[in-house]
Amino acid sequence: MRKNVFLLMGIAAVLAACENNIDGLTNNNVTGDRHTVRFNVEGDFQQQTMTRGSLAADGKEMTDLWLLDYKDGQLAQQLHQTATDADFGSPQMALDYGQHTLYFVCSRGKTPTLSTAEHIVTWGTVSDTFYKQLTLDVTSGTGDVQTVTLQRVATKLSIVVADVIPAGTEAVVITPSTWYYALDYLTGLPTDSQTSDIEIKLGESFAGRENLSLSVFGLSGATEWTTDVSVRALDGDDDILGQAVIRNAPFKANRVTKYTGNLFSGDGSFSIALNGEWDSEYSGEW
Repeated sequence: MRKNVFLLMGIAAVLAACENNIDGLTNNNVTGDRHTVRFNVEGDFQQQTMTRGSLAADGKEMTDLWLLDYKDGQLAQQLHQTATDADFGSPQMALDYGQHTLYFVCSRGKTPTLSTAEHIVTWGTVSDTFYKQLTLDVTSGTGDVQTVTLQRVATKLSIVVADVIPAGTEAVVITPSTWYYALDYLTGLPTDSQTSDIEIKLGESFAGRENLSLSVFGLSGATEWTTDVSVRALDGDDDILGQAVIRNAPFKANRVTKYTGNLFSGDGSFSIALNGEWDSEYSGEW
């Protein structure tokens, strides 16, 4: 009887070993009914391996990466990486067997806040941002490494002040009537529309300059939308030195909308050129 017990224990051990064997190779990442996967994040930015991970777009490094794991419509787990993490850009997560919907958000916006209750990421100052939704069926045969390509969900407004910046100009304030500061990570669409002043500090070193280029980032979907934009130059007492209003400026994801005009002289009119720095180029006038 005792021999039979040892025989059964031996058979059980062999069967357990076989369950973790894929195509004759032992998969050390499988633990019970979970599988650990590392995601290599790619997109319109460069991933560099130095002393730590690094993601850069247009020569500027991303600062935050979120990975949110949903299973059966419910948030199962989440991971937030920052640029100081050694594996930044290559997050690793243990996933239960079954179908998962994974959401990736990567950005260099300032003061981000994640709300899983509202499924949004909100930034105090928006900057370049990328996003991806991925459906993954996790089994014992799922690859240990998955490559995920994120898409840009940022838009950019570029203002070129053609005339000379007068002495005493302390700031230029750009105020879009509609501007988005949050991303719904379940849909990849912008939310939290606001009418807020975006102030760009100047100072004495900018006096006398011409064709000064100023840029602000926002969030956008792939469908074009329009908004009015106010541009004001202020002195140290917040008095207006020059101003212009741009009507129906068009925006969409992965595109720069560029306006050039006089702010301190003339009629304050700006001409439009929709820059093809990120996407295909076209231009127009208003």
